[in-house]
Amino acid sequence: MLQCVPAGAVVARTVLSMASKSASVVAKQLVHTPRNTKDDGQFKTWKPLAPTLRQRRMASRKDLHKGGPMRELTVAKRRTGGRNNTGRITCRHRGGGMKRRIRLVDFKRTEPGPQQVMRLEYDPGRTAHIALLKHMETGKLSYILAPSKLKPGAVVQSYMRAKFDGQTTTPEGAAQEEAETSEAEAIASLFRPKAELSTELTSKVIVETGNCMPLKMIPIGTKIHSIGLHPFGRGQLARSAGASAQLLYTAPTGLAQIKLMSGEVRRIPVDACATIGQVSNTHHKHETLGSAGARRRRGWRPTVRGTAMNTHDHPHGGGRGKSKGNKHPRSPWGKLAKGGKTRLKVNPLVVRGRPRR
Repeated sequence: MLQCVPAGAVVARTVLSMASKSASVVAKQLVHTPRNTKDDGQFKTWKPLAPTLRQRRMASRKDLHKGGPMRELTVAKRRTGGRNNTGRITCRHRGGGMKRRIRLVDFKRTEPGPQQVMRLEYDPGRTAHIALLKHMETGKLSYILAPSKLKPGAVVQSYMRAKFDGQTTTPEGAAQEEAETSEAEAIASLFRPKAELSTELTSKVIVETGNCMPLKMIPIGTKIHSIGLHPFGRGQLARSAGASAQLLYTAPTGLAQIKLMSGEVRRIPVDACATIGQVSNTHHKHETLGSAGARRRRGWRPTVRGTAMNTHDHPHGGGRGKSKGNKHPRSPWGKLAKGGKTRLKVNPLVVRGRPRR
């Protein structure tokens, strides 16, 4: 039988639900009011109005743009929840989280001419901040990784397609120069002393924070980031928050040498791009989320320990108590997880590997 519910009861329930929702919204707004937060320019902390806020500490964003991004420089991010086209989980611990839009960051920096920094913005897709640039001649807008200490109003340039007295840094000019240079000269340039290196190109560029140029134009010892792996390709190395590398050796042709933050020294083509300075948001490594919900809002699902699983789910599973079955720590697929060798071949471009425990 259908049970009749008085109209007044329905209205009362609706009012109560609306009141509970508004109360939760008011509580969230109360937590984030300036009275309950402290921002000293390095970190933002909260009053312990809840246990999760006691240890929470985030890098300061007081100097960033408060509004949204440039819509034409973003695309929608479609989530998969870690599943493939058949619906099976192929990447664990992924799913949920807030909606995001991917910022289209310019990693090639091929646009010549001066560009002014309009503002610094937060990017949810990366740990570093991004900078909105406006070309001072064409008015074209673009995003780049924001170097540390870069301020709105600053002017940056790219020398990836610059021309100096018949010398060119374009891909076509570089190919022609390589064809004209014999193999013996190319090999000899790798072992040429630093004092004999040509400084003509270096003296004609402005080596300042945010400027992008080939490695052959950068003075030795300079801090760089967003480094390419291929001639005139996009920046691929040293792109996360606070990352940088140091240029150890360069030449007009051949291969340069850089030292990464891990301690690894590797060779890079001298025509590969690099940006002067260190990546922004250097305090990111000291952040503390403080709660599991903060991880869920970022799209991360819980991680289950192998010893808490059954035998057929993990090599550490099963048994009585916390036994791992006299096995060394390993992944769910049997690969050694601590100190096991997984690399089958050595990269010939690595001069010295990173220090290992």
